[in-house]
Amino acid sequence: MTLEITTARPESALLDLPWSTPLEEWPESYLAAFPRGISRHVVRFVKLGPRVLAVKEIKDDIADREYAMLRNLRRLDVPSVEPFGVVHGRTTADGEPLDACLITRHLQFSLPYRALYSQNLRPDTAVRLMDALAVLLVRLHLEGFWWGDVSLSNTLFRRDAGAFAAYLVDAETGELHARLSDGQREHDLDIARVNIAGELMDLAAGGFLEEHAEPFEVSASVIERYHTLWDALTGTERFEVGDRWRVDERIRRLNELGFDVDELSMTTDIGGTEIVITPKVVDAGHHSRRLLRLTGLDVGENQARRLLNDLDAYTAATDRQGDDEEIVAHDWLAKVYEPTTRAVPRELTGRLEPAEIFHEVLEHRWYMSERAGHDTPLEDALRDYVATVLPAKPEEKAVLGVDTEEMPVISRFD
Repeated sequence: MTLEITTARPESALLDLPWSTPLEEWPESYLAAFPRGISRHVVRFVKLGPRVLAVKEIKDDIADREYAMLRNLRRLDVPSVEPFGVVHGRTTADGEPLDACLITRHLQFSLPYRALYSQNLRPDTAVRLMDALAVLLVRLHLEGFWWGDVSLSNTLFRRDAGAFAAYLVDAETGELHARLSDGQREHDLDIARVNIAGELMDLAAGGFLEEHAEPFEVSASVIERYHTLWDALTGTERFEVGDRWRVDERIRRLNELGFDVDELSMTTDIGGTEIVITPKVVDAGHHSRRLLRLTGLDVGENQARRLLNDLDAYTAATDRQGDDEEIVAHDWLAKVYEPTTRAVPRELTGRLEPAEIFHEVLEHRWYMSERAGHDTPLEDALRDYVATVLPAKPEEKAVLGVDTEEMPVISRFD
């Protein structure tokens, strides 16, 4: 058999990896000690020059299918890991065939749920984690993606201005349709309900779950949050003709949920007295797209909302409400955001990504101002944050020394 490597971009260094060795036996010199979630397959993080890649050993046809599915999800701009390549034709030195390998990029600053829970999450933080999963599931369903294996284990989480953003990791069982039926969506929700409860029961048995948290209640809360979001995004509303202003209110409500309205379907009934308004096409990322357009910063949705709030405050403080928005945004970027993020010492830059650091500095300034009874300059808040808060943060760009695969698993649902 001939070794075949298919990649989205040429990378000759892939040839140097020990493909003739079962992935479970790869030497430590090739590996990066990142936290791994639970997986039915062998998964290893591999150093390749400046990059870190996740390599999963699976059957050839499954590897091809998942690689193609992840590429489709990326084209749809769904939060998911980035596919990097597939390796076929692997054999041992004795000529014994080995399974194929699916390669994805490691998502920087992301963590599996077991690594987060190992940090003794506060109850409100755990709730935000579940909210992030519900939002991800809504986004996938809006794009016609049936997951088939919804679980915390198949998700990565990144901090997003105090909240979390969830990313799909495993698309092995997924199917992409033009539109999902209610039955398909409910099937995914049933799978989510059982899997999440089982994973939380494992955490509870290992002493990692908050004492009063009940796994089935937490699991049900994800489904409830999903239905709330889904109804807000796709539900039909009827308005009197004189209440057309409520159309704008509906759009603002969707924007606050992190979604943008691309098209509305309006139907007037026979009496002509009411208008039925149904969002026809919705997409997430209203704030992040606006910030990207104004500044070129590509950050999480909640981070973008917080940065835009600071941009608005800067606009008001400099009395430039009438100026071109893009010019003001450029000045804010050069005079406020970049000097703040660049002032972080090099040895601390791996603790949090720049946008999250900026968000936390703003939070720190607010607390300092509240204690002082007057406004605290941003420079003073930054200096105090770097000295007293940031050094205590765990390294999240590449978390070392915590292999969540080794955390005890007491019980699991099949």
